[in-house]
Amino acid sequence: MEFRPLRMFVEVVRQGGFSQAAREVNATQSTISKAVKQLEDEIGVPLLDRIGHRSVLTTAGEIVYRRGVRLLADRDDLLAELDDLRGLGRGVLRLGLPPIGSSTLFAPLFATYRQRYPGVEVQLTEHGSDRLEESLRAGEIDFAGALLPTSEDFEVQLVRREPLVALLPPGHPLARRRRIALAELRETPFIMFESGFALHRVILDACRRAELEPKVVAVSSQIDFMVKLVAAGMGTTFLPRMIAQQRAGKAVRCVPLSEPGTDWVMAMVWRRGAYLSAAAQAWLDLVRGYDWGEPAELP
Repeated sequence: MEFRPLRMFVEVVRQGGFSQAAREVNATQSTISKAVKQLEDEIGVPLLDRIGHRSVLTTAGEIVYRRGVRLLADRDDLLAELDDLRGLGRGVLRLGLPPIGSSTLFAPLFATYRQRYPGVEVQLTEHGSDRLEESLRAGEIDFAGALLPTSEDFEVQLVRREPLVALLPPGHPLARRRRIALAELRETPFIMFESGFALHRVILDACRRAELEPKVVAVSSQIDFMVKLVAAGMGTTFLPRMIAQQRAGKAVRCVPLSEPGTDWVMAMVWRRGAYLSAAAQAWLDLVRGYDWGEPAELP
């Protein structure tokens, strides 16, 4: 089995279509279609059920996709390990970081790494934690900054635990409270992160436990924009304490949540059993030896 058609098939599934996959891998849609057809011919069964403009995985397609993701990741591990054995030292670190908290937590560490290993090429990917975990599982990156809890497929190095706070406009009735429960925000509109962010899931899970159906008035991936919406009186949003404190002031108030299970716990994660190149191991050693401030514990 050739890896190129398999990689294109996996990308079609991950991106949700042929045209999206073509944009992602910088190829034509015709090239993607031919690669998937080549894979289907080699296996001898259809992998996608084409219904109009949609393509749905067949039972065989689900098996090939699940196994294919692992095969591609193992191939990348194999090449990296052989390069190290030959002493080639590819010198590439593929790092995925989330927008929330990275500038505070990882920027100093990133700078230290670059100073110590100037010859290493750092390929940086920025997405929400959930999207980064997909990339990590597919072997596209070596490490991801992710919120706990996470998949048992990953090894975990804890970084930082922070309580979540609600950001409120100064005139809000609860803005002067020492702590608030989510249920007390029942009448307050929510400004949420996009669904690809783990913090989106954390808040919605907490709302379900509190039997609260939030009224979402805006969804964004831009922290500063969301804070401006709060300052304008549109509603409330939620951030880790250390991030919120950087933006607190006369325009917004930060009130800790009393809700259990809403701590923001950041970790550096990597695939369980994955081979770590010399460049990747150097990053992990730096993460493990770094002073992250407050001690972190498992939730």
